[in-house]
Amino acid sequence: MKRKLFGKRLKIQLGAGIVILIVLMAIFAPLLAPYDPYAQNLMARLVPPVWSEIGSWAHPLGTDNFGRDMLSRLIYGSRISIIVGIAAALLSCTLGAFLGMWAGYSGGRVEQVIMRLADAQLAFPDILFAILIVAAIGGSALNLIMVLGLSGWTVYARVMYNMTRSVKERPFIEASISHGAKAAYIIRQHIFPQLVPILTVVATLQVAQMILQETALSFLGLGLPPPTATWGNMLAEGRDRMWAAPWIANLSGLAIIILVWGINMLGNGLREHYDPNSQGRM
Repeated sequence: MKRKLFGKRLKIQLGAGIVILIVLMAIFAPLLAPYDPYAQNLMARLVPPVWSEIGSWAHPLGTDNFGRDMLSRLIYGSRISIIVGIAAALLSCTLGAFLGMWAGYSGGRVEQVIMRLADAQLAFPDILFAILIVAAIGGSALNLIMVLGLSGWTVYARVMYNMTRSVKERPFIEASISHGAKAAYIIRQHIFPQLVPILTVVATLQVAQMILQETALSFLGLGLPPPTATWGNMLAEGRDRMWAAPWIANLSGLAIIILVWGINMLGNGLREHYDPNSQGRM
């Protein structure tokens, strides 16, 4: 039992530590980045990282095809991934939680309309839905947030719908109804607080999913247009130079892996914290 508890705490601490470090890096990007991420220097193009035989400490992580400093672009690129990922997750969380609780508590036609709408959207993969919408309205930070947020609400709706139906049958809910409490009051005061832990876990894990989808859209050229420093754009730029300059794609890919791994580690730790029985299913 102690070893399991230590593992749970380690996941939360390690995951939170990685996420906090990257968030702080994004916030203080102007102070941490050694160069302007958009400044070109064709005389220093495709300089390899410092661990290479011909690398230079002037550009510790090397430069890209336009001589832009990779370290600076990685630091600034974290901003887009974090902002889009968190904002899209908050939007989908708010919309999905509201619709899921409403459907679970109301039942009847409201339940049928909301859940059948969720079923219809689930027929389309999230990334395909996002590609279709972004291709139609164009790529920008606001558009990405809106599209990813609207594509991810079904996850929260289904979870909150099932949990609401379960909580609704408890005696304290029936007592509130018998005393004349309105539906809005019961959902706000009695049902929602019971669902906050599971909602927190789902939202945390969904941030990682949103970041991956934003990266995929940018990689396909449907995200923020170049030369905006995003990890997805950097992956796309390094795709055609994998043999000549592999560090361009490898470093941006590694940054994505570290951030998503940290978020997933934090989410799994929170899940085990709120539901100790889940440790046996990992």
